[in-house]
Amino acid sequence: MQESTQHSVPLVLLVGVDLGTPHFDQALEELGLLAQTAGMRPVARVTCKRKAPDAALFIGSGKADEIKALAEQTGAVEVLFDQSLSPAQQRNLERHLGLPVNDRTMLILEIFAQRARSHEGKLQVELARLQYVSTRLVRRWSHLERQTGGAGVRGGPGEKQIELDRRMIGESIKRTRERLEKVKRQRGTQRRQRERQGAFNISLVGYTNTGKSTLFNALVKARAYAADQLFATLDTTTRQLYLGPAQDASQDEPQGGHDVGRTASLSDTVGFIRDLPHGLIDAFQATLQEAVDADLLLHVVDAANPDFPEQIAQVQQVLQEIGAGDVPQLLVFNKIDALEPSQRPLHSADTFELDGRSVPRLFVSARGGEGLAALRQALARQAQARGTGARPENPHMRRAAV
Repeated sequence: MQESTQHSVPLVLLVGVDLGTPHFDQALEELGLLAQTAGMRPVARVTCKRKAPDAALFIGSGKADEIKALAEQTGAVEVLFDQSLSPAQQRNLERHLGLPVNDRTMLILEIFAQRARSHEGKLQVELARLQYVSTRLVRRWSHLERQTGGAGVRGGPGEKQIELDRRMIGESIKRTRERLEKVKRQRGTQRRQRERQGAFNISLVGYTNTGKSTLFNALVKARAYAADQLFATLDTTTRQLYLGPAQDASQDEPQGGHDVGRTASLSDTVGFIRDLPHGLIDAFQATLQEAVDADLLLHVVDAANPDFPEQIAQVQQVLQEIGAGDVPQLLVFNKIDALEPSQRPLHSADTFELDGRSVPRLFVSARGGEGLAALRQALARQAQARGTGARPENPHMRRAAV
């Protein structure tokens, strides 16, 4: 990523193409937030409509000329696309514009690389980056077409530089996969230990920046990093959560003598986002396995975001992709403190139609603490239902048989 000589952060131009897909982000708001999260400053936005992407430039030569003029006018040093570009389109655009061009996938990878802290997180990001780069070796570097003579480690007789680089990247991918498999086995051992202890496993899932880490900290009195930005948390954190005795929703006192599932294991996982690159889903399989193996998913939603239905749909899509679509869910509509008084819910709990079934929903403010006591009670009832072999209070929340 290049930097402007006149500014402390790189100035970037945002481009989005409406291909007729539902919920096109006309204002490129999310792409702008991603750019800011990566340490860049958007200075202009360009959108256009097309029936299909242009094979060579994705946007066509006329719009490319317009973007080039706008970049010169605003001082932008890089162009970011809200859609994924093919290696050829990226290379052609860079030649046409005379500027670095990156797409949404690369931008997300950049953020993940900046945010990963744990050994596992860094391995996952590295694997996704290698997989992405392996398809783009012909991007800008003409030296990749030269042949390398000789034999040995540096390549066989007449082996092209691009073939050598591709082979080296392939070997790096293999090594990284092997190291991740080792981490995955270690996580599996930890999960089996929790299962032997009879722990009720809960995973926080949701769109990025819905307040999952803030809710996690509020529930378990932890100090996991939380901030009002995209992908504030990448590494899975697990803590013990005290639930207390289960209390029937229609009663004021705990059910006599029952204290089943007084503690649970609560995991905070990476947030999801629209068009999350498949490479990242594959690379983060070890982390996302926490959601697959959970007894209950706390699906956290930003109640103050007008696009929350689309965000819920995106999360459901990713859950299906990773094999967690049948795990029972409890919807937690967070940030009700950010709602106008007229928009506040009339009740603290109700049900929400999710993929054709009614799912329990609670309204909370993780920052202010509102609704957290009711959430703990709901979790205690779910843990008790599982611990006693009883059916969960909502018949639609049973995990489907494997």
